[in-house]
Amino acid sequence: MAREPIIKVRNLRSQFGDHVVHDALDLDVYGGEVLGVVGGSGTGKSVLLRSIVGLIQPKEGSVSVFGTDMLRASEDARQRIEQRWGVMFQDGALFSSLTVRENVEVPMREQTDLPADTRRALAELKISMVGLPPNACDKYPSELSGGMRKRAGLARALALDPEILFLDEPTAGLDPIGAAAFDVLIKKLQTTMGLTVFMVTHDLDSLHAICDRIAVLAEKKVFVTGTMQDMLKVDHPWVHEYFHGPRARAAGFGTEG
Repeated sequence: MAREPIIKVRNLRSQFGDHVVHDALDLDVYGGEVLGVVGGSGTGKSVLLRSIVGLIQPKEGSVSVFGTDMLRASEDARQRIEQRWGVMFQDGALFSSLTVRENVEVPMREQTDLPADTRRALAELKISMVGLPPNACDKYPSELSGGMRKRAGLARALALDPEILFLDEPTAGLDPIGAAAFDVLIKKLQTTMGLTVFMVTHDLDSLHAICDRIAVLAEKKVFVTGTMQDMLKVDHPWVHEYFHGPRARAAGFGTEG
């Protein structure tokens, strides 16, 4: 049966001055899937994520989320949709002057009228859900390791029980053991919470471990989408090198034959 995408990007053009990043880009994201977005340097992976969540205004095109045209919707309509997603940026992007608990409470303060004790309890629950110890609640970002900051950023992204989770390079900078543990965490949360996950990544292990589909950015658009096995059959220089190259072979897949 044909599924209706919950995120629909059409004819997107992203441009900064004379530099065109995306041109006539189309992409569908389906409910309940983990979509990995990959591409070479400069292909605009993070630009695409930021365009979908409204942090970058594209020059042309449309972005529809849950059936709402986000580029033309009223402020109230946009806010209602934004409450249904969470975003985790690289390294967590935490407020340095706030504790972990206070960081996680920020979306609740902005988007709800929950009393302080309820916000506190919910923040502590989210912090526990991402595998941080209770004593992390009162620590500041500078007191955390890189991996812990990422988990704290993930807890904040989950603060409002979102339906969509946007992740920008979630395992970047982590050692292989830490990256694998983060993949397991994301997959567990995706399954238990019924999340749709849009994940910008360069990590082949993450793609293999948790992604249902992969979208490859090349030539200013989404060049191809499909499963990992589909990617191994694509006849494109960058795609072939990425999925068949030394790093792919070291990860245990992408070999010929």
